Amino acid sequence: MDELEKETGESFNQSQRHEWMVRYILERGSITIDELVERFKVSRMTIHRDLDDLEVQGVVRKIRNGATAQPSGLFESDIRYRLNKQKAEKEAIARVAASLIEPGQSILLDESTTILPLVRLLPDIGSLTVITNFLPILNALCDQNAIHVIALGGEYLPRYSTFTGALCEQALLDLQADIFFTSTTGVQGTQAFHPDQQILSVKRAMMSQATRRYLLLDHTKIGKTALHRIADLTAFDAVITDAGINERQLYEWRAAGVRVEVAPPLEIER
Repeated sequence: MDELEKETGESFNQSQRHEWMVRYILERGSITIDELVERFKVSRMTIHRDLDDLEVQGVVRKIRNGATAQPSGLFESDIRYRLNKQKAEKEAIARVAASLIEPGQSILLDESTTILPLVRLLPDIGSLTVITNFLPILNALCDQNAIHVIALGGEYLPRYSTFTGALCEQALLDLQADIFFTSTTGVQGTQAFHPDQQILSVKRAMMSQATRRYLLLDHTKIGKTALHRIADLTAFDAVITDAGINERQLYEWRAAGVRVEVAPPLEIER
């Protein structure tokens, strides 16, 4: 029996029910209303209201007699979904990205979960300055003596665990980083897209305040789009992707002037 199954849920409040539902659906793919009623010992009407709330937030999709993790653009942008996707590919991409960093440099990092494996490698590089608006990065690096952390404040967005808005963007104007690492929801052709206007504004502000810019992109995001265009891929010094990219896409990007670095697969330890 796993941890989710051990949690009976009978004494859960609404917030705790919501969190459990999201975790379960992300791990299992779907759940029925009957299962939720049995687990939480509440009425079907209460479960319907819970699922309605989560659907409005964009973190689940409500279906007949239940809910599913079938992704939408908003669902895919939620941090609880993103943390569980393409872990091996992100680790491979992180190793290539880490090779671009030298001790003493200043690194600008946004709310992209693709960056988190890179963050775990930073203490081994040496003395660095890390500038970020992403709470998981702040938590990961706050006790690392070799890393000077600059936190960008502003309006907090729980969906992304990040700070945005005018205060965040204003703070960036007084800073200049050596390297900016970012990712995004999707790329169509040579255009990068993101579904959230507030996140988009901060990404663009960060791009303007860095000498070099790298887009970390696992292959499953290729061919996807979202509401807002961030930039052309040629605006980045390189796109770092994994070995799952197909040869035709690689050729088309390079023919369009996009510099692409393909991260080799991680060796499986025996």
